[in-house]
Amino acid sequence: MTELSEEIAAYESMRGDLETKHFGKWVVVHDRTLTGVYDSFESAAENAVKMFGRGPYLIRQIGMPPLTLPASVMYRLVHA
Repeated sequence: MTELSEEIAAYESMRGDLETKHFGKWVVVHDRTLTGVYDSFESAAENAVKMFGRGPYLIRQIGMPPLTLPASVMYRLVHA
């Protein structure tokens, strides 16, 4: 299983290209692979939970400082 630190490193390696093409959108990185680009955190989180369950995976808004939320908060946002 990939550690979250590896997902962050993978995101950082693709950040420049993502900022050029998708600034402000949300991405999901799982197993060091970009698995989706989304218009909102909610849609990114919903799809991440459907595809990967509890993770680990990284959800990040492109071009913005990192936002850290516990999985339980994300789960409530998706299933509210």
